[in-house]
Amino acid sequence: MMTLRTALLFFVILALFIFIETADAIAFQAKISPQDIYQGDAFVIKVSGTKSSEAPVAIMDGKQFVFSKCGEDCFIAIGAVDLETKPGRKKIKLEMRNQEQYLGLVVKRAMFPSISLTLPEEKVSPGAEDMERIEKENEKLKELWGKETEPMWKGDFIRPVKNEISTVFGTKRIFNKKKTSIHRGMDFRAKEGEEIKASNQGRVVLAEELFFGGNTVILDHGSGIYTVYMHLSALNVKNGDIVPKADVIGLAGSTGRASGPHLHFGIKVLGINANPVSLFGLKL
Repeated sequence: MMTLRTALLFFVILALFIFIETADAIAFQAKISPQDIYQGDAFVIKVSGTKSSEAPVAIMDGKQFVFSKCGEDCFIAIGAVDLETKPGRKKIKLEMRNQEQYLGLVVKRAMFPSISLTLPEEKVSPGAEDMERIEKENEKLKELWGKETEPMWKGDFIRPVKNEISTVFGTKRIFNKKKTSIHRGMDFRAKEGEEIKASNQGRVVLAEELFFGGNTVILDHGSGIYTVYMHLSALNVKNGDIVPKADVIGLAGSTGRASGPHLHFGIKVLGINANPVSLFGLKL
């Protein structure tokens, strides 16, 4: 029969085992940064102390985030909320090693300006032939945004050109006093021929002339993140090229629907047009 001392020892060992297992299960930490954002902003989820090679699973509004390694026992994911996201508190469900956590995110209402622009009529109201081309280009871009590849980005995203911003993200643009469009990127002032640099390391998935964007380069950074560079006067890269961060991808211009030389820069995060300024501010 089991003696009292043996029984006590057994229960002590069992309790210790349970404590270790429980402590290990809740050892990881999860954090959203920033926790307060505006409509259209990007944010980052960082999970550390995971003690696992298996990535966490995080879901908000039915959309799953894509995590990549950020060091030993560390995973990171970049997310964003759409311009039309209703202000208020959002919940992100995080699952890790059979444990669940709910992370809070506050979305605040953003105020966007309006501007009026005058352009050649054919760029504002395209004819039937041009519309057919535009639809084909939109379908091609839609296919790009749906792909989630292995992460290639390294560290913080940088500005593609160190100039002033001429048109901010979210601006309501009225073309020729009749057609309205929401600016889902940002415009940088740039001189004709000025060098434009890659915001982060990525693979060129498009380098061609588009109806609205003119000479356009799109980089796939992996994890569902893309950067877009429009109205270039020249392209320095081609499809399939691997481009390091800060490498020159092209020269500024005014091709496509543009009233003068500048760079239109856009960011897609898991199919969402995100405010580039918010991405530049993330510490990755």
